Amino acid sequence: MLLGSIEAGGTKFVCAVGNDSYQIIDKIQFKTTTPTETLQKAVDYFKKFADLKAISIASFGPIEIRKHAPKYGYITDTPKKKWQNIDFLGTLKQNFNLPIYWTTDVNGSAYGEYTMAVLFNKQINSLTYYTIGTGVGAGTVINGQFLGDTGHPEVGHIRLKRHPDDLDFPGICPYHGDCLEGLVCGPTFEARTGHKGQDVPLQNHTWDIMAYYVAQAALQTTLGIRPAKIIFGGGVVSEAFLDKVRSQFDKLMNGYIDVGNLNDYITMPSVKENGSATVGNFALALRELNK
Repeated sequence: MLLGSIEAGGTKFVCAVGNDSYQIIDKIQFKTTTPTETLQKAVDYFKKFADLKAISIASFGPIEIRKHAPKYGYITDTPKKKWQNIDFLGTLKQNFNLPIYWTTDVNGSAYGEYTMAVLFNKQINSLTYYTIGTGVGAGTVINGQFLGDTGHPEVGHIRLKRHPDDLDFPGICPYHGDCLEGLVCGPTFEARTGHKGQDVPLQNHTWDIMAYYVAQAALQTTLGIRPAKIIFGGGVVSEAFLDKVRSQFDKLMNGYIDVGNLNDYITMPSVKENGSATVGNFALALRELNK
């Protein structure tokens, strides 16, 4: 049985075909350009697989996930202006008479991590997955279901207490300035330092400032949702950076709630190379097929 995965990011698309054991059989990656060009590449890729049974799409957003809404399946008010009000799901449905699941990129990643935990009998009922890259978002799975009813959560745009050494930085979110995304997404390194994140050594104080903000996000998630685990993925995240986040989280929590070993509570993804969304998409495609 062949299942399809589209991980639609603001910078790149990753399309893959796998089996019902969530193993990748084939994969392709290409840049996110115009909607017409990019979606056609995805369609052309999947048309090569005659035995494809279902597809799941995990897309950058905001997206419309309410099935009764007129724009269900659309990317809506994204900062990527060419992609605003694009009928992503509809385009795929015009080309494939298959069950197709539609969710956010971070929901796909969260479900991938949840699926892996279940497969390896880790006895986990809930988790939150953050991605910190070109943008910032988070998805939460509780007992196999996504958090969010009237829409998907927009955790990347929560407001934070500013670091005392970062008060003059306005943030780069076009909507809110200094929300979480505006303060910690990858492009903020260049805005602050003139250098890309990979060129800023971990000893640079900018990383401490970023860790302070990410720790606040983890604290709010803990106090508001109480998941069993918080996972951080995306291009900005490394184990060394998470050590800084754990330290800041511990100070901010100040002993109020015991979350256990912080190395087990705040972690990197179990699926390597930020591939959690592909695993999640395979599982969600199979779930959609079996409805």
